[in-house]
Amino acid sequence: MFLAIVPAYNEAPRIGSVIRSLFAHVDRVLVVDDGSTDETARVAGELGAHVIIHRVNRGQGAALETGHAYARLIGAEYVLHFDADGQFDAADVSGALQQLREQNADILLGSRFMDVRSRVPWTKRHLILPIGRLIHRFVFGVHLSDAHNGFRILNKQAIELLHITQDRMAHATEIPARAQRLRLRIIEHPVRVTYHTYGQGIKGGMNVVKDLLFSRFVK
Repeated sequence: MFLAIVPAYNEAPRIGSVIRSLFAHVDRVLVVDDGSTDETARVAGELGAHVIIHRVNRGQGAALETGHAYARLIGAEYVLHFDADGQFDAADVSGALQQLREQNADILLGSRFMDVRSRVPWTKRHLILPIGRLIHRFVFGVHLSDAHNGFRILNKQAIELLHITQDRMAHATEIPARAQRLRLRIIEHPVRVTYHTYGQGIKGGMNVVKDLLFSRFVK
């Protein structure tokens, strides 16, 4: 069973095309509606996705962990993390899964910087993402070309062992950091990212750092 987990918050205009594109590459699509106030859940359900609803907005990390709990329940062999806003290209999924299997890895992380298909905004490419790479490397000891990319594939062992505790965007750093401590093998794979909106800016990046540092001190 190859399960796509799609965390979604008010993505009714785009969620339909995302779900349709995924069904060509995975066995089942799970949409975790994270407290949407629009028709995201209805659209997803009508297109054949399984839908779990958070009654309040908890954050993308919490939505992904809800998806992991569902994956453990159904015994999924692989899970795909895939954003609901149409930024990713489902055509990258099959090749990524093949690479994960061939290299006998536990987690595959997408990278915008391993080919030239993604037009990354200047501040993201030259400021936000390099800072993220430095935090990964010197604080958590993880060497990655792309600090925060929501395209991931995890195998069954990683699904069972890796529990996400960061409810919001800091989960993107927590996942590889925890994976390294658990001695799970991580690889990267080129993926295309198309920006419809700017996404997380400098303020969002600072919130990620704050959440991560707080979590280290309270444990």
